[in-house]
Amino acid sequence: MSSYDVAVIGSGPGGYVAAIRCAQLGMKTAIIEKYSTLGGTCLNVGCIPSKALLDSSHHYEDAIKHFEEHGIDIPGEIKVNLKQMIARKQGVVDQTTKGIQFLMDKNKIDVFEGIGSFKDATHVNIKKNDGKTETIEAKNIIIATGSKPASLPFIKIDKERIITSTEALKLKEIPKHMIVIGGGVIGLELGQVYKRLGAEVTVIEYLDRIIPGMDASLSKELMKSMKKGKMKFNLSHKVTSVTRKGDEVIITADNKKGEEVVFTADYCLVAVGRKPYTDGLNADAAGVKLDDRGMVEVNTHLQTNVSNIYAIGDVIKGAMLAHKAEEEGTLVAETLAGQKPHIDYNLIPGVVYTWPEVAAVGKTEEELKEAGVVYKVGQFPMRALGRARASMDIDGFVKILADADTDEVLGVHMIGARVADLIAEAVTAMEFRASAEDISRMSHAHPTYAEAVKEAALAATGDRALHI
Repeated sequence: MSSYDVAVIGSGPGGYVAAIRCAQLGMKTAIIEKYSTLGGTCLNVGCIPSKALLDSSHHYEDAIKHFEEHGIDIPGEIKVNLKQMIARKQGVVDQTTKGIQFLMDKNKIDVFEGIGSFKDATHVNIKKNDGKTETIEAKNIIIATGSKPASLPFIKIDKERIITSTEALKLKEIPKHMIVIGGGVIGLELGQVYKRLGAEVTVIEYLDRIIPGMDASLSKELMKSMKKGKMKFNLSHKVTSVTRKGDEVIITADNKKGEEVVFTADYCLVAVGRKPYTDGLNADAAGVKLDDRGMVEVNTHLQTNVSNIYAIGDVIKGAMLAHKAEEEGTLVAETLAGQKPHIDYNLIPGVVYTWPEVAAVGKTEEELKEAGVVYKVGQFPMRALGRARASMDIDGFVKILADADTDEVLGVHMIGARVADLIAEAVTAMEFRASAEDISRMSHAHPTYAEAVKEAALAATGDRALHI
């Protein structure tokens, strides 16, 4: 039987980063993955492939809508080659997952393919595709099994017309009309992909706004921008049934007045969130406690009730984000090495990769109001930037929330071009507990989108924005 200092179950961003950091710190490490490729949901059917399709569809939309204005004339009809678009996406995925395999080899991490389940607190059974089972021993075990798409109890996902994000990444045709159930990150990103490619897209959301976990001003601005792109929204609608009749999907819902409304489409994307994937883990055999949602319970050190077993990423509480899982994987590895790592969960940024992009870190206005914090607001519109006008990306703004007394930045919320990258500036500033004035006094290159951060900081320090 092979013995290890650490065994990681799951090879997503949390799992593979945990394995790499453990190996770097001198621990003999194994990683167990049930699929034939490493990288988990993020690299295979999540973050990476969805961004590939978002970029491809963005290029197509620019070609048909904006090239002429830029002085670029293309003779003949511009057409979508969906097969090639999906193939390019898969190529990006393959290259990325092979990169993870390279990192495993480089760091001398043993990779086991199969379903990992607990035999007891120090042994993991690995059921392989050929039906054989191998058992390994580990002093410490990290659960990093991630999440899978959630659904509603009455919806039968057939993976053909009633689909999840996994199937939406490999459709063989562009839908005529796609209904998206759920106005969160996944539904909006994939909805925008197919809208750009020519589908009619209708979003049905139970709550009264899209991206409900983010600042309300971002929800309002994003919906306004997406409506300009002809996406349709039905907020405060409770879906009550989803049925399929041939190639047609019928969705019924109750609107905010309690009236029943009916929607028909050829595809229905169910995007109502994700749930922790702990099926088949056999946690009971190790004595590990799960809550009623199948989520692993951990303490501040990400340690379960069994002292040598830890859990990270989507299987524990908190935002289901790849970069959160990475930070947690690093934290566990360094804890096992006797170090004293720390994560400030308030400073884990959230991003929506639609266009305009949406990004935020820290507290929302709603959270500050609820906590009774007195704060001030500085906001600057992207359309006031020369760089935004030059690129024709004028939707959006940057908003900075700062403590009314100390001027410390408490939250930064932005929507616009490239804010997924720009949010790192806000995270850095807040990590060092910067004031709005600190940011306002830093030189920002001109012309850039980042100037909006400086201008919003100037506005927060006392209505001093220079370019509005």
